[in-house]
Amino acid sequence: MHKAFSPSRAAGPLSSVSKLLLLASLAIVTASAQVVPVPPTPQVGSSNPVTAEPLVSRPHTKPCVVSLLSNAAFENFNGAPLTYAPPSACPGPWAKVVLTADFTVTAGRQFDRSAWFYLGDTNIFYGTTAEPRAALSPSWHIERDLTDLTALFKSPQTGLASIGNVVNSTYTGIIYASAELEFYPASWQAPAPVTPDVIVPVSSGNGPVTLNTTTDQATATLNLPRNVEKVYLDVISQSQIGDEFWYLCVPTPVAGELETCGNTAFRETEISIDGKAAGVAPVYPWIYTGGLDPYLWEPITGVQTLNFKPYRVDLTPFAGLLADGSQHTVAVSVYNANGYFLSTANVLVYTDHGSKEVSGGVLSNTLTAAPNPEIVQNLSTDSSGTTTGTVNVGSNRTFSITGYVNTSHGRVETTVAQKVNFLSAQTFDVNVANGPEIQNLVQTSTVDSETTTRDGFLVEKTSKHISFPLTLDYSFLNNPNGTFTQVVSSNQQDLHNEAKSLNGFQYFQSSAKEQVNSQDTLQFDASFNVTAPGVGSSSASYRSNDSLGDCYSRSLTAANQKLTSVTDNKGCHDHDHWF
Repeated sequence: MHKAFSPSRAAGPLSSVSKLLLLASLAIVTASAQVVPVPPTPQVGSSNPVTAEPLVSRPHTKPCVVSLLSNAAFENFNGAPLTYAPPSACPGPWAKVVLTADFTVTAGRQFDRSAWFYLGDTNIFYGTTAEPRAALSPSWHIERDLTDLTALFKSPQTGLASIGNVVNSTYTGIIYASAELEFYPASWQAPAPVTPDVIVPVSSGNGPVTLNTTTDQATATLNLPRNVEKVYLDVISQSQIGDEFWYLCVPTPVAGELETCGNTAFRETEISIDGKAAGVAPVYPWIYTGGLDPYLWEPITGVQTLNFKPYRVDLTPFAGLLADGSQHTVAVSVYNANGYFLSTANVLVYTDHGSKEVSGGVLSNTLTAAPNPEIVQNLSTDSSGTTTGTVNVGSNRTFSITGYVNTSHGRVETTVAQKVNFLSAQTFDVNVANGPEIQNLVQTSTVDSETTTRDGFLVEKTSKHISFPLTLDYSFLNNPNGTFTQVVSSNQQDLHNEAKSLNGFQYFQSSAKEQVNSQDTLQFDASFNVTAPGVGSSSASYRSNDSLGDCYSRSLTAANQKLTSVTDNKGCHDHDHWF
């Protein structure tokens, strides 16, 4: 919601003092011109998919709406074509562009499915679907802020909505989807933000790229203008098939005796430019609605399960290099990919509107091409064939990348400094032949970053702390009567803290925390058939606030596949900031 001011967007040259005052005032105005709407209150007693996550914030202007899909049926892997034309009644500039989509799966039997929308080979939505039941036809709503893709929407585009699905006598659930784009005209209260001028997709046409091994790459060729000033990469890496439960994997030599997947429990997305390391993105441990135990996620889904959030990598230190008039290649790979990941990304390029050509380059880069994770095993197997012990894997990376651009408003130097830490600690009690299968996991993945931008005597710093903690306890027990009991508990979190300062003066701070706790018990007969729905409970909470007084809060509880309570705005007061 907060946009930093770029002096190159001004009508003419500004003094350093004027730039400082404009930046500070614009920070207040842009952050205050929109409000975060509270989603409609879900129905207590319902089994429909529900999340505590907020909707996209919007200005008060009336939007023009463009339909992309209307109740399209997904029964195979063909997808549904998308055709887009800019809204004639809202030619721009736009204060906000929002994608909304609504999904339904017919009652019956169906797997969770991956879903993605592309326009002009550019990803505009990525998520998964909910699983139905014989007496449950789940419906849900998603939204995504696409304002940074404004350049894409200025001209007609074609694309594809894909929800690969199989419908036959066994898997009967048909998935339906509708989608619209909302364009909010800019006004004095809600001015149009500065958005990227060029967007380059990293995709396989109208879909993500398959990455089966560490060396596989998704690539894009960059032929950028000569006046590149800032560059970002929004990336998603989704685990599938053998990698779906990558966070429960172990070193390959012990995967068989522990009855799990190989290549360790460490995955990481690597970004390179012309073959040289340029950035790192952690892989979020998404759990889909069929994962581990489908009843864990009914009705409260896991964190981001239905609507993935791209991770943004700051490539601005490479802006001068990418503006040299030569062709360059950006590549995305997943370290330890083990069959397989799907990856997609969008390169977002800001240009210097005051100059047709800039110069610059990379001054220093301490990022290594690949991580060097440390593995510690402490396992033993007794005479009965039971393996017990621990397996830990950790990775710690600290690096700094500095680059500069000589722009129309002077030399701008950018340093991105990050600490990227990962640790997985697993405990096992496994007997492959006839004993219990117990696997417990505590995983932490954190990124602490500081981006420093020097523009004359102005020094702007953006500090971020991002964390993805995950705790999983899984047990599958043999009962004396020949039946089986499975007990699973999960604790997912998504934490974001951000602070911005100018010449040491902090002018903005925000934080957001999402948490989903789920636990369930399933009973199986001797033939491994589930004998009854799961008996469990779950809760979800989302809270965000910032230094301007904006606050959002929602808490949910559920038991035995039904929503039991909804609590909104606890600890928040009503705010509507307008100037």
